[in-house]
Amino acid sequence: MSFQSLNLIDPLLRTLASLGYDTPTPIQKQAIPAVLAGRDLMAAAQTGTGKTAGFALPLLQRLTLAGAVGPLGVRCLVLVPTRELAEQVYDSFRRYGANVPLRSFVAYGGVPIEPQVNKLRKGLDVLVATPGRLLDLHRQGALTFDALETLVLDEADRMLDLGFAPELDAVLAAVPATRQTLLFSATFSDTIRALAQKLLRDPLSLQASPANAAAKTVRQLVYTTDKKAKPDLLVHLARQHGWGQVLVFAKTKKGVDKLVGMLQDEGFTAEAIHGDRPQPARLAALNRFKAQQVQILVATDVAARGLDIQALPLVVNMDLPTGAEDYVHRIGRTGRAGSSGEAISLVAADEVELLRAIETVIRQVLPRVEEPGFEANHRVPSTGAAPVVKPPAKKTARPAAPRPHMPDNAPRPAGGFEKAPMAPPAPARKARKPAAASAPAKTYGPQPGAKARARR
Repeated sequence: MSFQSLNLIDPLLRTLASLGYDTPTPIQKQAIPAVLAGRDLMAAAQTGTGKTAGFALPLLQRLTLAGAVGPLGVRCLVLVPTRELAEQVYDSFRRYGANVPLRSFVAYGGVPIEPQVNKLRKGLDVLVATPGRLLDLHRQGALTFDALETLVLDEADRMLDLGFAPELDAVLAAVPATRQTLLFSATFSDTIRALAQKLLRDPLSLQASPANAAAKTVRQLVYTTDKKAKPDLLVHLARQHGWGQVLVFAKTKKGVDKLVGMLQDEGFTAEAIHGDRPQPARLAALNRFKAQQVQILVATDVAARGLDIQALPLVVNMDLPTGAEDYVHRIGRTGRAGSSGEAISLVAADEVELLRAIETVIRQVLPRVEEPGFEANHRVPSTGAAPVVKPPAKKTARPAAPRPHMPDNAPRPAGGFEKAPMAPPAPARKARKPAAASAPAKTYGPQPGAKARARR
């Protein structure tokens, strides 16, 4: 099937040809005809499958054929949870609409509101916005919703996760009751399904992939280690494997800043993206990363759904997310549009329940690696039948043996070990020396000119 067979108009087809888009993705094949027909949609597709084009292309066509918008009016409103995602969706509308006479704009907080007010005076065909800034503009009289034809909620589950429920209620109360409504997301929770029942009229439900599934093009791997060893393990892996462009996710803003400082001390070019950084600084950091002027970008989950980097080869989870579905969005930054990618998670014993929840959501048990010199002193309990993978470059022959006996007073990781059938006790093994002695820092020391620091 081609885009032409979806009955798109010639200006859009010419734009798609110039962008190198030949064949629509599964979600685009289903969504484009439905949106063109004016149907309400509840569409689920894993990130990176082209869902933005699935609603942007048909909406651009409908707006082009319907005529012009009046002053202060907005004909199509796209609500998104984060500034980064707002910029990404806005950029998509601009690129896809390059050959049609439509006006589009993006509005979000963290930047002056006056330029946004001025832009709205002549009216807009498409406005991409975050809920808070949209309500600020509406309350100031900078825009009206009288001409609104279509409302799009993109990543609505994330909006609720971030506490935007009151803002969403206020927006929904202000827009016309008669409208086309589209819900697009990589995941749909029970809460979102309940919201859809209230908002949508006879909706068409689309699902181009299993709910909460990770892309098949992403190779996923878990490195088990101790929490304090994670930063040094990250540096070691980056040097050992010659990593190029890497997106790293950490749980807290303080953790992001601390990790960036350490990476810079070790000779890497690294920058941070999180909610405390001004929006211009966040965009500048992202643009430098896209231009490969920065090797490692460290971010919190606030950016997970708004980062679109072409052919990003690797995502690393320094900390597992507290929400299992956020893991899908994190690793969805790589392996996009059919390209291959890799997702590595550094997991400590106290994260085993988070790992178990992730494996339940993605319906697979992730293979584990123990990197020599960084083995966990506090073992990460099994979540199922996870195979332990030895690093290919450093295979060591070890005789098969049952799990080593642990004294009664030895500390146990949270969750305990799984019970195994009774078997004769294993012969006593010689105690292993501390990891620092078996793998001294000099074997993977800092690059020339970098500060050498012993952290473990």
